Amino acid sequence: MLPSVSSYINPRSFRMLQPAGFCQSSISTSLGTLVYYTAKAASAKVTNGEAAPLPSPGPDLSDHRPTLVFLHGFGGGSSAYEWSHVYPAFVPEYQVLAPDLIGWGRSQHLARSYQIQDYVTTIVEFIEKVCGTATMVVASSLTAALMVRIAVARPELVKAMFLVAPAGLADFGRPYRNFFSQLVSLPVLDRLIYDTMIATRLGIRNFLETKQFARANRVSQEMVDAYLASAQQPGADYSAISFVRGDLCFDLAAYIPQLTVPTAVLWGKQAQFTSAELGQQLADLNPRAIQIFTLLDDVGLTPQLELPAVTTGLIYDALARLTQC
Repeated sequence: MLPSVSSYINPRSFRMLQPAGFCQSSISTSLGTLVYYTAKAASAKVTNGEAAPLPSPGPDLSDHRPTLVFLHGFGGGSSAYEWSHVYPAFVPEYQVLAPDLIGWGRSQHLARSYQIQDYVTTIVEFIEKVCGTATMVVASSLTAALMVRIAVARPELVKAMFLVAPAGLADFGRPYRNFFSQLVSLPVLDRLIYDTMIATRLGIRNFLETKQFARANRVSQEMVDAYLASAQQPGADYSAISFVRGDLCFDLAAYIPQLTVPTAVLWGKQAQFTSAELGQQLADLNPRAIQIFTLLDDVGLTPQLELPAVTTGLIYDALARLTQC
């Protein structure tokens, strides 16, 4: 039997994952408990500095603000923290929801190899159970690519999307496999690599500074601590290894032509792994749905962490344009 979510949580380590004024809630999905953050219930009780889970996960029907969901990407130590410097700015206009996906952050960690369908299923369940109606979604990286698949299969769930560097990592038939992914495909060695190279303070800082950000001096100690807190949760290695091994990769180019949901795409010009040229290629597959493509200079894979104020402005502007009709 899987342990409860509460058994994973170290309140001090996780404090930075929950912005001031936000509460923690959770829902049960077919794969376990999924935790999310929202500002819609500011009166939730707080005990020992931690917000108690809210009794009702559904939308506040008396609140006429549209819902806006922020979905983080994948990688060692990923969580909703990735968007925490951005989503508080949307509270005046939207009911903001920011989940930790299954296997990441405070959500339940499963001792299994994760597959694409695991995340498609649980994201759909989250939207159905918590949003209750067609919602707007902001997502990044591979999760953004998964949102394209969801929007194609279930367009009635999604009103508009703002996607940061959406890539399936096997796009246009290009193989994902690389030397590092082959190493983590080996039993025992995969956990050793995770414990000694990924889920460490030095490993996380090095990745953020050299691979994820365009400028190393933008990486703060808070960012390193937040990623480390998530990466060191019991069972966090399963989701991270599944991602690095390539179990969650697919060809996004096969899905974009089928997209009908109004979409904006933001791409960091200095993004590694997924080039700006790839972003333009993907956007060109369906200009009718992908109505806005913005190439942002001097940022890497996560502009929401590198330049949160700029990213916030771009999201506000894009959502207004995408929903004006």
